Amino acid sequence: MLIKSKNILTGKMLATIVVVYLVVVCFAAESAQAQETAGGDSTKSQASDIEPVAPVMTLTLEGANGPQSMDSALKIVLLMTVLSLAPAILVLLTSFTRIVIVLGFLRQAIGANQAPNNQIIIGLALFLTLVVMSPTLQQMNVEAIQPFMNEEIGQGEAFAKVQVPLKAFMLSQVREKDVALFLDLTSSEIPDSPEDLPMLVVVPSFVLSELKTAFQMGFVLFIPFLIIDMVVASVLMSMGMMMLPPVLISLPFKILLFVLVDGWFLVVKSLVQAFQ
Repeated sequence: MLIKSKNILTGKMLATIVVVYLVVVCFAAESAQAQETAGGDSTKSQASDIEPVAPVMTLTLEGANGPQSMDSALKIVLLMTVLSLAPAILVLLTSFTRIVIVLGFLRQAIGANQAPNNQIIIGLALFLTLVVMSPTLQQMNVEAIQPFMNEEIGQGEAFAKVQVPLKAFMLSQVREKDVALFLDLTSSEIPDSPEDLPMLVVVPSFVLSELKTAFQMGFVLFIPFLIIDMVVASVLMSMGMMMLPPVLISLPFKILLFVLVDGWFLVVKSLVQAFQ
């Protein structure tokens, strides 16, 4: 009995100690939370007492330090403008228009719609354009671009000189009928010499002449392949094979004919020599 009473007392004591410990912990936590709240309120009151200060912002604009830096800035602007207009300049002021149209007609005449693909045709047209335009580009570089880069001439003079070889190239390919048409459309006076024609007249006249020449060359390319299609279709009709597409039979013969006569060599040679 004495041992049991001692155990009961010991258990009650342990329970009492645990309860006291929990109460103390809870009281300490509440007091800490109260202190934090009070501290936060005091901080807020102090912050509210301080007047807000607007942030100081400074804006600096650095300009040109002299004529040379301004000239460099104008050169950069001019270069960016030329790069943005490069596709239009390539298509309208060079031989690229005629070459790419003729190559497109050739692919359609053969009947191989995806061989060669567009990337190859455009790449070949681009390199052929460089071959055709190399004398003109070299003259433009020597007479206008290099003196301008060396600060020997101004921008206005360089722009006037760069037009001379380019205009001479376009006038060598343009038709008088097209020039007369755009002189009438723009209400421009007829100059004393073709070199005095404005670019507003020369450029569209050149593009119109190039389109007509390209379509004429495309028509000539279509004739031999069209004859092969007609012969194959007639043979199939006479044999009663009406359900067989003639294009399926004529395509190998057209490719064979084009390879035997070395068609790519002849077409490229004709395109380049037509500008010389």
